[in-house]
Amino acid sequence: MRSDKRFLVIANWKMNKTEEEAAAFARGFGKISASKVETVICPPFTSLPVLSNKLKGSGVMLGAQNMFYEDSGTYTGEISPLMLKGLCDFVIIGHSERRKTLGETDEMVNRKVKKALEHGLIPIVCVGETSDERDAGKSFDVVGGMVRKALDGVSKEAAVGIDFAYEPLWAISKGAGDKSTKTATPQDAEHMHQFIRKTIAGLYGRGAAEDVRIAYGGSVKADSVAQFTVPKNVDGVLVGGASLDPESFRGVVENAQKSLSGKAAGR
Repeated sequence: MRSDKRFLVIANWKMNKTEEEAAAFARGFGKISASKVETVICPPFTSLPVLSNKLKGSGVMLGAQNMFYEDSGTYTGEISPLMLKGLCDFVIIGHSERRKTLGETDEMVNRKVKKALEHGLIPIVCVGETSDERDAGKSFDVVGGMVRKALDGVSKEAAVGIDFAYEPLWAISKGAGDKSTKTATPQDAEHMHQFIRKTIAGLYGRGAAEDVRIAYGGSVKADSVAQFTVPKNVDGVLVGGASLDPESFRGVVENAQKSLSGKAAGR
């Protein structure tokens, strides 16, 4: 059982920011006090050391955007979990961009999940369907398959320490000026998150499934995050573009905290 299941707000900087820009972000962001939110920033590998130093005592956790599934060896350009230990606590695994652009397979995702758990890193496993798969009515088949394959061979005790992120590819902005992205509603997110939790329950039981956090990723911003704190099965958000500016990302965290505090007060 997880003793502290706070709402996750994860920043994924993708391939953005130099070390100097990361340090400037840390100065602009400062400290955060959000008792109901666990804030995680996932910068490029090169900025992990500077942020580990600059964000010390800020209330912000760090994560990597990827890792390899071996401890060491002849894998030019890869980063092992041993290189991440001491720099961060989380690691994003299986992001849609790595699956689509870099050919990352379900088997690779599964091996990375197991290796992260072996070294005490918390995997944030990304799953999601394309627009074509959604239109063909295959969303549940695709996402369910991703979840089951990611957890293949993972024990119940280990599985409860994994975080998932549902990122429908049809709702992810491709950058400034992108008008093609459809908007996912909180109801869309809840529908799929409930299915993901049922899939996990089928593998490990209802109690374990309730412990697993499932975040939503899809063009979340400061002015939209509150609505994603309402659905029962949405346990966080994975933020892309809105996480690159310190004030914008602070707004996401603070608005999530306000919404969650309001819900608690209204009980």
